[in-house]
Amino acid sequence: MVQLSRRALAKGTNFNAIISMLKEVVPQLSCPIALFSYYNPILKRGVEKFMATIKDAGVHGLVVPDVPLEETGILRKEAVKNKIELVLLTTPTTPTDRMKAIVEASEGFVYLVSSVGVTGARSSISSRVQSLLQEIKKATDKPVAVGFGISKPEHVKQIAGWGADGVIVGSAMVKILGEAKSPEEGLMDLENFTKSLTAAIS
Repeated sequence: MVQLSRRALAKGTNFNAIISMLKEVVPQLSCPIALFSYYNPILKRGVEKFMATIKDAGVHGLVVPDVPLEETGILRKEAVKNKIELVLLTTPTTPTDRMKAIVEASEGFVYLVSSVGVTGARSSISSRVQSLLQEIKKATDKPVAVGFGISKPEHVKQIAGWGADGVIVGSAMVKILGEAKSPEEGLMDLENFTKSLTAAIS
């Protein structure tokens, strides 16, 4: 993911370019779009302006992984104003009482981080995820999506069998695009990969 970020920045990718792309692409989609961003780019532009901009681009949700529950007040205020759902994360090391508070505050869905550490594809998914899903499902009726380390159809099938409502795949897709000989080939490979994940639960 770090390598992709460096490559994207080197080729001129920036916030304004992403917003322009979203304005073009979102009207063609049948599913809602959620952005994943660390807080610094939001702070740089100003929370109010950032939220208004992504709303104008058709974004429905926002994940900001480096802002803890207790510090989401400003984000939440502007998110509500712009009808943006602020999605919160819970992890394997989150205490039960805190997990319940996060689950209650999260909007749209709950993001369950499958493991501690940095993002990246992993060979297997910890069985701890199954018990975490059960705990979260007891605390809320909101959909729960599992992310971090998911890279194979087998992972998706396993997690769906444990009761997850969705999966979040990042690094595996980045790897596919990075290894492709051309953007066109990368998109084709990405489409095939996505179909394989979908087929695992159909």
